[in-house]
Amino acid sequence: MPPRATDRRRAAVLGSPIAHSLSPVLHRAAYAELGLADWTYDRFEVDEAALPGFFEELGPEWAGLSLTMPLKRAVIPLLDSVSATAASVDAVNTVVFTEDGRRTGDNTDIPGIVAALREHGVEKTESAAILGAGATASSALAALGRICTGEIAVYVRSAARAAEMRGWAERLDVDVRIADWADAAEALRAPLVVATTPAGATDTLAAAVPEMPTTLFDVLYDPWPTALAARWSAYGGAVVSGLDLLIHQAVLQVEQMTGRSPAPLAAMRKAGEHALAGR
Repeated sequence: MPPRATDRRRAAVLGSPIAHSLSPVLHRAAYAELGLADWTYDRFEVDEAALPGFFEELGPEWAGLSLTMPLKRAVIPLLDSVSATAASVDAVNTVVFTEDGRRTGDNTDIPGIVAALREHGVEKTESAAILGAGATASSALAALGRICTGEIAVYVRSAARAAEMRGWAERLDVDVRIADWADAAEALRAPLVVATTPAGATDTLAAAVPEMPTTLFDVLYDPWPTALAARWSAYGGAVVSGLDLLIHQAVLQVEQMTGRSPAPLAAMRKAGEHALAGR
């Protein structure tokens, strides 16, 4: 049964660094809207070495955890079960503690990407391009595998990254073409472009945005807009931001942790936008 609104329950986001995280803002807004007055959501600076000890100290009042880098893979050995979605990319960003004490892991980034794109009118695409091959790229690849009917081009900087993405493509059974980062400007003509790179990495591509761009999903949200997103929007293209992803994956986390559905998307978005505007 879902927890009662009168139960004192705890949740938090863990990671390192973690001070920048907007997750507390989003989850607390959801609790307020849902009337969960006795629920709290905090943030804790926890690295891979400290994670097992943190788990050992958790009491029965804990409902769930959100995990960011570098913990999404490190947490897996500490769990009793992992969803097929999380197992597909070896990454858990959501832990739910069940009433019988089990620790279950899931990945809400993948369906969060799909939901964020759907909100902006993208439900299917004939092809797509991914800029970058870091930790977020595998989740983006898995998400695109659900909505892309054709080839996904992935633009990478090194042979090692290329090998990693080929491995993920084979594991996810996705049609992938690996391309060199030097040719990344050509990616901007794809029907859907997903930028998974760190801040500043795509700035030089802004000048190459075509006159009639389609849809850009840039997973960053702070600083925002990126140079690429600003030029894309100025040219009339649709832009999906990292805040859209953060909100949609948090919606799924709130629903799993609280047992309440649907989570208040509008209230969470308002709180996230307000917090970002104040930075």
